[in-house]
Amino acid sequence: MKLNAAQLQRQLRDGLAPVYVVSGDDPLLCGESADLIRQACRDAGSEERLVFHIDRSFDWGQVREAGNSLSLFAQQRLIELRIPGGKPGDEGIRVLLDWLEAPAPDTTLLISLPRLDSSAQRTKWAKTLMEHGNSRFVQVWPVDAHQLPNWMRDRLAAAGLHATPEALDLLSVRVEGNLLAAAQEIEKLKLFCDGGQLDLETVQQAVADSARFDVFSLSDALLQGNAQHALRILQGLRGEGVEAPVILWAVSREVRSLYSMALEQARGIPLDRIFANQRPPIWDKRKPLLSRALERHPARVWAELLRLAQQADEQIKGQAEGSEWDTLARILVRAAGVRLPISS
Repeated sequence: MKLNAAQLQRQLRDGLAPVYVVSGDDPLLCGESADLIRQACRDAGSEERLVFHIDRSFDWGQVREAGNSLSLFAQQRLIELRIPGGKPGDEGIRVLLDWLEAPAPDTTLLISLPRLDSSAQRTKWAKTLMEHGNSRFVQVWPVDAHQLPNWMRDRLAAAGLHATPEALDLLSVRVEGNLLAAAQEIEKLKLFCDGGQLDLETVQQAVADSARFDVFSLSDALLQGNAQHALRILQGLRGEGVEAPVILWAVSREVRSLYSMALEQARGIPLDRIFANQRPPIWDKRKPLLSRALERHPARVWAELLRLAQQADEQIKGQAEGSEWDTLARILVRAAGVRLPISS
């Protein structure tokens, strides 16, 4: 049975199912759904928890053994399977299908998967996880750009904060595509906010003081076409321990926006109207940067950079060969207008 996050909360109040699957790419939303399931297990008396991290060399016999053994410490228990690659393999598929048909008694199985593409969803094992009566399949969808301000408003309200429209726009721009960072920023803003009222100046001061501000400096360097400066920032961020997914998020967000605007420009839409239609609104000081970037490249080049961003994402996840840092550097250099040799 397929559920969304809101339906999951209602279902858990009715009692635990034998198997839960949480599938999606956003770490915050997936983590919160999994936390709801863990809390429901604790409320039901589960004190024993086993966690298995699944890779290509994993011995699925451990899962079978765990299912066949009795809990030593509690009447209820939770077993978690984390499958970051999204493919359990032939042996894993057999174990999962057998478990669905005959769940281990007094045990909840929680399976964490990335978002399954359309071909994966058509496989027998995935369809069974989605449709079997013993399974609850929680599909976690990302919050896209036009939904983000409302999501941020609700999240701020839950934290006892009320943001002005300007503050909400700035905060949404700063965290778009990275909800984990959004949640962290909200917790930090609670310390700066006086009386629960969040204004633009508070957001500017608090967010500008964070290390993430340097990531936005990288975005500005990309727009300016300053390859040397962009590479220097990239090297500095890496040296400071900023993770590659955070940098990829900032770069991809900028490139995706430029690709969309370049497509509209190719259809003859004036640039002023393109800027006016963007959500969240584009700040006046960024319009010259975006204009220069759009002058450097047509839409096909920004599409090429999006493909490189996808390659970097696959490298981060271990699904493609090569270094994600090298690919990020290629994106920055190409965005600056330096032509790159074709990769072999």
